[in-house]
Amino acid sequence: MKPFQNLTTRVIPLNRANVDTDAIIPKQFLKSIKRTGFGPNLFDEWRYLDHGEPGKSNDNRPLNESFVLNLPQYQNAKVLLAQENFGCGSSREHAPWAIYDYGIKVIIAPSFADIFYNNCFKNGLLPIQLAPSLVSELFHVEAESGLNCQVDLLAQSVAFTSSNKQHAKSFSIKVNFTIDQERKNALLNGLDEIGVTLSNQATIAKFEQRHQQQFPWLFQGLN
Repeated sequence: MKPFQNLTTRVIPLNRANVDTDAIIPKQFLKSIKRTGFGPNLFDEWRYLDHGEPGKSNDNRPLNESFVLNLPQYQNAKVLLAQENFGCGSSREHAPWAIYDYGIKVIIAPSFADIFYNNCFKNGLLPIQLAPSLVSELFHVEAESGLNCQVDLLAQSVAFTSSNKQHAKSFSIKVNFTIDQERKNALLNGLDEIGVTLSNQATIAKFEQRHQQQFPWLFQGLN
């Protein structure tokens, strides 16, 4: 995982509630247990007009030109704005893999499904939960004039501005979000659960040495 500290980007608006993990990455793509390679099939059934299969090239597949990921203004944007209960459905970890592999680093929503929310932190994604009224306002601003945001994990803040500087109604707001301290530190340092464990390797080694000295009979025949 790469360390995450701050990010400035255009916001991708996915104005749908109860987006489940099968919509995020359909079941036929779950055959691989690698974390990479899923990005091209993120939201596959909404993104393309035909049926996708593993190993099938996406180069010549017909695009759903009205779907948000296919619109030119959102190419290379790294923050997804969603509605309530995002990531519901199965517990497949492939869902955050696909989102991260596509290039999205932050998801903002009023609420998340619990398992998906936890899986995000394990895979380098930052899920930010904001008040429903604010999320509704952000969707409105985005539809009218586009929306940029600046995420600062260290300060636990996210600032929003309208991306169309010529629009008559300018918009600017900065809010703070909550995050568990251990999860925050893991994201800042680019550590998944294995990485967090390995960062305590010296402490683990001391414990194992002391444990072997206290209970030597448990280790007979192992050396």
